[in-house]
Amino acid sequence: MHFTGSIRGLISSTNLFTGTDFMRAEMQHLADEITQAISLLRRHLDWEVASKRLAELNIAAEDPDLWSDAGKAQLLMKERQQLETGISSINSLETELVDAKDLIELAEMEEDEGVLAEAESELRKLHADLGKRQVQTLLSGEADASDTYFEVHAGAGGTESNDWANMLLRMYIRWAERNGYKVEVQSTTGGDEAGIKNATVLVKGLNAYGWLKTESGVHRLVRISPFDSNARRHTSFSSVQVYPVVDDNIEIIVPDNEIRIDTYRSSGAGGQHVNTTDSAVRITHMPTGIVVTSSEKSQHQNRANAMKALKSRLYEMEMQKRNEATQAAHDNKTDIGWGHQIRSYVLQPYQLVKDLRTGVESTNPSAVLDGDLNEFMEQALAHQVSGEDKQVEDVE
Repeated sequence: MHFTGSIRGLISSTNLFTGTDFMRAEMQHLADEITQAISLLRRHLDWEVASKRLAELNIAAEDPDLWSDAGKAQLLMKERQQLETGISSINSLETELVDAKDLIELAEMEEDEGVLAEAESELRKLHADLGKRQVQTLLSGEADASDTYFEVHAGAGGTESNDWANMLLRMYIRWAERNGYKVEVQSTTGGDEAGIKNATVLVKGLNAYGWLKTESGVHRLVRISPFDSNARRHTSFSSVQVYPVVDDNIEIIVPDNEIRIDTYRSSGAGGQHVNTTDSAVRITHMPTGIVVTSSEKSQHQNRANAMKALKSRLYEMEMQKRNEATQAAHDNKTDIGWGHQIRSYVLQPYQLVKDLRTGVESTNPSAVLDGDLNEFMEQALAHQVSGEDKQVEDVE
């Protein structure tokens, strides 16, 4: 994938190179941004803890008995690779910045315009590559590399909200397809007249959860309703929930007495029957109230899919508890209505998509609804790293 943008807007300047009157102001600004980006990425990775953990994993990897338990070994090596990627990316940034600093100092001492031009070129190259480096580090969370489920739920409003939920479902499927992910629809419940009431989709591929987790929350649509004969403007809400697929080597025990399993006849959009047997499966986890469904396959497969989805939801809840501050956007109890939206999509009387967490905007809603979400996702990841509480006004 190609990613544009960075966390440049979230950083402030510090004087990195003192006594460098010879250095141009633009180069100083670029160096300041790189310095602050490194600081934010270190904080996101929890540098001291990550470094200590990597050292432990390196020792464990040398144990000749490690592969006696293949599942455990795979988990260890996966964690090791993620930490190595994050740490090495930051170390590389620091090394290249120091090299550029040394080159500038040499240019100052020798008053050599040629050497200074070389240093400037290195700084520009490093700054231009900053976005890609940040992405590598931002996607180093515990489950970021995993496959993911996402759910879409229509809010109150009947046909309007059901149609909006269906538009969101298509938007995320298009984003996944455009970026090389495999998509499997696990279940859908059609609206009474149009659209869907809810849907669950499995997205497979590297960092699927890391990217899509930024989309959890309420999404608001403003448009002239195609279902209103008076052509009035309507506001609709739907919510998106994202949770990672649990690795088969992670054991999550769900006692039988904590779940209720129901079977029912699955149906598609508009109430059309997909099959004629009660093959769809709904599992309710009574202690938490979590409900998962699967209706696309045989009853046996649907039960297995639904149970896997339930375990993934429980796993994601545990991660929320351990990282409550940065995972607040994933709160499953958020109301689907005004005041809780993370993004607004205005189609009439003007066209604008605005993210209320980061301030990122697009004047091309058609492209966004066709899956052009990378800038929104990248800036949301950066927002989680900075911890900055932006005050972004919603559109009318």
